[in-house]
Amino acid sequence: MKTTGNTILITGGGSGIGRELAKSFNALGNTVIVAGRHVETLQETIAGRNDMHAIVLDVEDPDAIAELAERVRERHPALNVLINNAGIMRRENLAQMRDLHDAEQTIATNLLAPIRLTNALIDHLVSQNDAAVVNVSSGLAFVPMSSTPTYNATKAAIHSYTVSMREQLKGRVEVIELAPPAVQTELTPGQSSREGYMPLDAFIEEAMGLFLHKPTPKEILVERVSFLRWAERNGNFDRAVEMLGAH
Repeated sequence: MKTTGNTILITGGGSGIGRELAKSFNALGNTVIVAGRHVETLQETIAGRNDMHAIVLDVEDPDAIAELAERVRERHPALNVLINNAGIMRRENLAQMRDLHDAEQTIATNLLAPIRLTNALIDHLVSQNDAAVVNVSSGLAFVPMSSTPTYNATKAAIHSYTVSMREQLKGRVEVIELAPPAVQTELTPGQSSREGYMPLDAFIEEAMGLFLHKPTPKEILVERVSFLRWAERNGNFDRAVEMLGAH
C-alpha cells in the first residue's frame, strides 16, 4: 500500500484507533476524511490539521452510507483508500432469553456497514491508481471471548470476507486486514485505562511501522495479537478460549 499521496476515508474516525490512524496517515502526507456519528469528536480529530475533513455518518443507516459515498466521490474524486474501522462491542448473556438489540446493532455496525460502504465505493476504487481497502478486524476474530459473542462473530466474518475480497480484487485493489489486540480505547467503558491492554500510542506506532513495510503485509499484526492469530495453528486454541473466558 502506498503510504503517502493518498486520499483516505476512515470510518470511526472520531476516537480511538480510527482517530490515531487518521492523524498518522495525515502526518505522512495524505488527505484524510474521517467519518463518524458525532461532529464534535470528528472536529477534534481534524483540529489544526491541513488536508483533513470530517463527515457525519450513521453506519447503521444504509441510505446514509449511500449518501456519504456519493458526497465523497463528488468532493474528493482522488479517493483511493478506504479504511473500514467503525465498530462497537457489547457484552451478552446467552444463558437466558434476551433483547437482541445489541446483537443486531453489532452486526449492522461491524459487518453490514463495511460491506455496504465498500460496495458503494468499489466501482470508484477499482478505477483508481494505488487503490486499497483496509478492514479492521480483531484478535477475537481468531479466538472468541465468550462474553462478547456477536462481536467475535462479526470480526471472524470480516476476516473471512476480507480473504474473499482480496482474492477477487487481486491486481486491482490491495486488500489489507488490520487485526488489533485488546487496546486501551473507549470501545467498552473504562477500557482506555484497563491494565493489561496495549496502550493506544504503542499500538499505533507498531501498526504504522508495519504499514510502511514494502510490500505491505496483507495482515497488519502487532506482536501482542500473535498469540490469538496463530492459537489454532500452534495448538493453543482451547487454552486461549479459556483464558479469554476467565478474563
